[in-house]
Amino acid sequence: MNETGIISKISYQDFDTTYQKLKSVIENNPNLRIIAELNHQANASSVGLELSPTRIIMFGNPNLGTPLMQNAQTIGLDLPQKVLVYQDAEGVVKVSYNNPLYLRDRHGIKNQEDILNKIAGALNKITDAAIG
Repeated sequence: MNETGIISKISYQDFDTTYQKLKSVIENNPNLRIIAELNHQANASSVGLELSPTRIIMFGNPNLGTPLMQNAQTIGLDLPQKVLVYQDAEGVVKVSYNNPLYLRDRHGIKNQEDILNKIAGALNKITDAAIG
């Protein structure tokens, strides 16, 4: 696990396709619910600043997140799950998210390995589907 706790993957598709595939995968999973979407590029533009395409989608599954919060309520700072899709200065589209095992350590979560591993596996599958 890297020390920042961030997992990043390079997409084989353009920004819009990557983001729409990510959103579609989440929307079509009956266990997940989209909570919010943020368009950082549009927000920057609204105050006259430029930013490469950068969007975040927040989603969750209360059946998995609630036991983690019962164990350590501070994980509410990092829940619901978030996936960031952005295009860097070289035009490379990337997908990034928090490593659940890093969050375990950050918040001192105990005895929740099954849930954390399930979340880690789901995030890996969701992001793999989004990148191509």
